[in-house]
Amino acid sequence: MNNKNSGDKMSKTPLVDLTNICKYYSSGEAEVRALDGVDLTINQGEFLSILGPSGSGKSTLMNMLGCLDKPTDGQYQLGGQNVASLSPNELAGIRNQKIGFVFQSFNLLEYATALDNVALPLVYSGIKAKERRQRAAKLLEQVGLGDRLDHKPNQLSGGQKQRVAIARALVNDPQIILADEPTGALDSKSGAEIEALFNQLHAEGRTLIIVTHDNALAERTKRIITIKDGKVISDRVPQ
Repeated sequence: MNNKNSGDKMSKTPLVDLTNICKYYSSGEAEVRALDGVDLTINQGEFLSILGPSGSGKSTLMNMLGCLDKPTDGQYQLGGQNVASLSPNELAGIRNQKIGFVFQSFNLLEYATALDNVALPLVYSGIKAKERRQRAAKLLEQVGLGDRLDHKPNQLSGGQKQRVAIARALVNDPQIILADEPTGALDSKSGAEIEALFNQLHAEGRTLIIVTHDNALAERTKRIITIKDGKVISDRVPQ
């Protein structure tokens, strides 16, 4: 899974640089501070987790990192570009080209084959059909599903579905893989296999961010950002 974005594992310019990121919502007359002055720097090639319980703000932070939402205040520099001020269409382009998403529920198209699911982001990138199929097939081979190209999700196990989702996340060679509870719907054996795949991607220089409430999973990443009440309360290297 060679990757043009790998380069030096730690570049001089941060890949992600959040400065005083705030996200406020109104709930009746009350103001909810989902994120309250978050500062966070992530370098290229890091493998880290964002850890916190339900309601901590970690999902809001994930949405911010993934350009799925915009902050009420603060700056988000992604690869040196301030994405906090971009239009919805511009953010959609950033998501497609620079961020690969992996979800707990896989988010695969049930009527489409594994090959077509992986190739889908390339449709939006304007890649021709032959190249789409070639790139998707190569990635499925690399995640161990070379013999499942024509299988639909209902013909795959949970672990296999997550492998398809990871291949789809990689197909545009993104700068960041952003995974939301990626082993949460899997049995322990499948979960361990997915973790091994993430470790392989990290070894190849990929930048991986796992959002989770699972302390044990977080401890197996290389850096843990703990969030509570919309604030980063800890930034540490696991023991």
